[in-house]
Amino acid sequence: MQNLVSDLMARIADARDEPTLEAIRIEALGKQGVITAQLKTLGSMSIEERKQRGPEINGFRDVVQNALSERKTALAAAVLAGRLADEVLDVTLPVREGPEARGRIHPVSQVIDEITAIFADMGFSIAEGPEIETDYFNFTALNFPTGHPAREMHDTFFMKPDSHGERKVLRTHTSPVQIRTMLTVGPPIRVIIPGRTYRNDSDQTHTPMFHQVEGLVIDKTAHMGHMKWVLENFLRAFFEVDVLKMRFRPSFFPFTEPSLEADILCSTEGGELRIGQGNKWMEILGCGMVHPKVLRNCNLDPDVYQGFAWGMGIDRIAMLKYGMPDLRAFFDADVRWLKQYGFRPLDIPTLLGGL
Repeated sequence: MQNLVSDLMARIADARDEPTLEAIRIEALGKQGVITAQLKTLGSMSIEERKQRGPEINGFRDVVQNALSERKTALAAAVLAGRLADEVLDVTLPVREGPEARGRIHPVSQVIDEITAIFADMGFSIAEGPEIETDYFNFTALNFPTGHPAREMHDTFFMKPDSHGERKVLRTHTSPVQIRTMLTVGPPIRVIIPGRTYRNDSDQTHTPMFHQVEGLVIDKTAHMGHMKWVLENFLRAFFEVDVLKMRFRPSFFPFTEPSLEADILCSTEGGELRIGQGNKWMEILGCGMVHPKVLRNCNLDPDVYQGFAWGMGIDRIAMLKYGMPDLRAFFDADVRWLKQYGFRPLDIPTLLGGL
């Protein structure tokens, strides 16, 4: 037994992993183990032999059990030390950004939110409509005469004729939503209409699909003074300037009369655009009083109701405000561009916190 235990102790000391150690335990102390077999012989011994042999065999068993336990603890500590050495974590490194920090809101979505925040503070609501429109809503109801250049193929995306021979169009402006709103909502009306529009044009400042926002006010007393006040306050809040100088020039739109184009004073010294200062005028939007024929097309009496409307390009004012040189990059889906010009998703624009 002494020789057997000495051999077991040497093998336990040389064990390099827990499976080897477990095999030695089973060989010595398992149901068929050598020390277990010696313990089973105690029952056939006399009392005197049992008194002498019992403590010896139990002592050998305890020595082997203690050696196994100590070696198992040592092996576990070695494994843990190896993992700690291999899996070093430098807690001084900066924390990796999560998706909510890496993600970016597209500048167009951000600017729509900014516009909405400003006009909502003035009491406007949002109106929406379909992007595939009929000729009536896109042109006729807005007082576009037959043969008007805007109806031609070089401006408009026409769909294939349907079973009735009617050719629908991808809306060329968000103005059809004005018609739909006046037909479904009774005055007073105060809405803005942001959305996608389509025209057959593409260069540095034009894309086949772009974004517009239009506004519409209809009641019994609306006049051009109200319109000027709304537009001036909107532009001042959007460009975040205290002083903004505007001028209005006569123009022509089929759906407004009189029609105006609005310019804002700006400076381009040093290649940097500054709104509200300098000596240059820049066109920013079109506007005017709603044409009486448009009111009649929407079942409104122009002798009772009047109103004003305006429209501007969302992509363009985003370029002006945030210094983006090329409109085409808005639609390239370049992650590098979006990382530079995009906005963090939790930075919600408000008039109180800043646009």
